[in-house]
Amino acid sequence: MRVSEFMTRKVVTAAPADGIRETFFRMREAHIRHLPVLDGAQLVGILSDRDLRRPDWVDEAPDLSHDYQLDDNLCVSDLMSRTPIVVHTYDDLGTACALINRHGFGALPVMDKGNHLVGIISKADLVRAFSALLESQDG
Repeated sequence: MRVSEFMTRKVVTAAPADGIRETFFRMREAHIRHLPVLDGAQLVGILSDRDLRRPDWVDEAPDLSHDYQLDDNLCVSDLMSRTPIVVHTYDDLGTACALINRHGFGALPVMDKGNHLVGIISKADLVRAFSALLESQDG
């Protein structure tokens, strides 16, 4: 089973100069937690909801601006993880699983042979693949 069979092809992306507040709400609206960051067509980073969480929050009145860094002065490049680890469309799912487990990631950008972003594979995609495998063995 290859990454290309289970990756999400419709990828929401951000640019390094995008504002954090706008990007946060774009992620929430799309129900995603990982956002590849493109500078033109080149993958330069990845932003996750974990990158947006405040490291110093305490038990006070909970609201989004308290738990997340939604400062209008921050941009994606301030919080993104640079040089993301990626997989390719032709990689097997075991490779994606191993990288996600080893690094504690929730998703990996997927590149084609020309190193262009063509998808993203998340833990949810891998669960869907595992479910498909189990169904094929039951039938």
